[in-house]
Amino acid sequence: MNAIVALCHFCELHGPRTLFCTEVLHAPLPQGAGNGDSPGQGEQAEEEEGGIQMSSRVRAHSPAEGASAESSSPGPKKSDMCEGCRSLAAGHPGYISYDKETSIKYVSHQHPNHPQLFSIVRQACVRSLSCEVCPGREGPIFFGDEQHGFVFSHTFFIKDSLARGFQRWYSIIAIMMDRIYLINSWPFLLGKIRGIIDELQGKALKVFEAEQFGCPQRAQRMNTAFTPFLHQRNGNAARSLTSLTSDDNLWACLHTSFAWLLKACGSRLTEKLLEGAPTEDTLVQMEKLADLEEESESWDNSEAEEEEKNPVLPEGAEGRELTKCPTDSSFLSDCGSWQPRKLSVFKSLRHMRQVLGATSFRMLAWHVLMGNQVIWKSRDVNLVQSAFEVLRTMLPVGCVRIIPYSSQYEEAYRCNFLGLSPPVPIPAHVLASEFVVIVEVHPAMRSNLLPVGCEDDQSLSKYEFVVTSGSPVAADRVGPTILNKIEAALMNQNLSVDVVDQCLVCLKEEWMNKVKVLFKFTKVDSRPKEDTQKLLSVLGASEEDNVKLLKFWMTGLSKTYKSHLMSTVRSPTASESRN
Repeated sequence: MNAIVALCHFCELHGPRTLFCTEVLHAPLPQGAGNGDSPGQGEQAEEEEGGIQMSSRVRAHSPAEGASAESSSPGPKKSDMCEGCRSLAAGHPGYISYDKETSIKYVSHQHPNHPQLFSIVRQACVRSLSCEVCPGREGPIFFGDEQHGFVFSHTFFIKDSLARGFQRWYSIIAIMMDRIYLINSWPFLLGKIRGIIDELQGKALKVFEAEQFGCPQRAQRMNTAFTPFLHQRNGNAARSLTSLTSDDNLWACLHTSFAWLLKACGSRLTEKLLEGAPTEDTLVQMEKLADLEEESESWDNSEAEEEEKNPVLPEGAEGRELTKCPTDSSFLSDCGSWQPRKLSVFKSLRHMRQVLGATSFRMLAWHVLMGNQVIWKSRDVNLVQSAFEVLRTMLPVGCVRIIPYSSQYEEAYRCNFLGLSPPVPIPAHVLASEFVVIVEVHPAMRSNLLPVGCEDDQSLSKYEFVVTSGSPVAADRVGPTILNKIEAALMNQNLSVDVVDQCLVCLKEEWMNKVKVLFKFTKVDSRPKEDTQKLLSVLGASEEDNVKLLKFWMTGLSKTYKSHLMSTVRSPTASESRN
């Protein structure tokens, strides 16, 4: 991520000052900057944290080759700096971290060496501590423009027993030219920078309390005769941040934090190259995710209203609060590891075809593609869920409606994949229906021959699968074209499982394009049946099974695509073009 993170301070003598900044270098270091990298030198300390190699350089890394640090640095002169607005000592080379994965260097100085970067950071520092201030003076704020960059700034106070009001004013700023990226990174930057600020304030508070306990400044100042303000400013009240926090390794720690912040913020958002428009599966998944978010928001709002109406919590309410998952991303990743993940029983469609047999698998796959209800009856819940996960790959996302395991039969309009326990009765009309296929899983007799302790949850040798339907598929039936192509890919042993999966994706996308054409032709344009038959012939889908498949898959089209077609047809420009 091309950005700069800096720590700024408002000095009572010199105004806003940049104390410490970390920038990203993609190009190799200038000649001479790497001197002293050989091991065994006492002036260099190296360590690795999170794949980043940290090193303290012996020589200054100025961008101008052969120029000294003082002549090339655009920063203020030493006479214009006091102890409070100086971070690194004179002659300190700064800090460099090298990321081996990306060959990127993170360099920290008090000021950027490049004059243009120094001007940008200087302006952002002044605005964050004097102009752009949020209510209460402490907190985050966003400002900037296309010319000078966009800035995320978080101002805060540090306790100081010798300062006016017993506190000093600081800010941490992040500067980049990409406004959208910075705004999207706002929650991440706010949480991480807030953590750095809390650590600094905690260290300074301990020092402040110790100094106040030894020599209370408030009583001493009240007993001291009034002196002019300018006379007080000339005292030794300006103290460095290392003195306020009593941390000699403060700048090295800040460099580590800023370098990690730049690396993590740059890797959390990645760009993906999309070839053409998003697929229907992608659109349907996005719509389902939006519906879930709206449902969760409405649920949270209803809970908040109930809590407002009933402020007194009953006994045991604390347990409900503890079950809520925290919003931080690190905690969210841990939530998924609380429940052990079982390995899938069916590895792929090819594996299921080998287990069920070619004839039974063809019958099952035919009913799946036609949109008929598929019922699995088994005591092993994991087996049923694994079967549905494999079978659903043959259908578009919008055509999949699953009830993984139910204690009673559910109608076909509610789900086309239904898992049941063996004792659950199925209505007689469903058993005789030609639109239902039932897979019953029974214990195999040969499983009793297995020795004790050799049972394997992933082994299917202890099961016997019986596939039945009110309308069994004849062996000589042609079937839908996509089913024949799927079977051909599964039988071809030269194709790996990954290649078969990609073939399946391509086949679904091909037939979804035919579904889109048919939907536009029949539902939007309302063409007659004769024209529809000609269109099906052109599409290569005039057979009965292909027509049924297209009509079923039409129900899986996304709302976005349908609304787009409707709005296009109803627009004046579209009607004029048709005329």
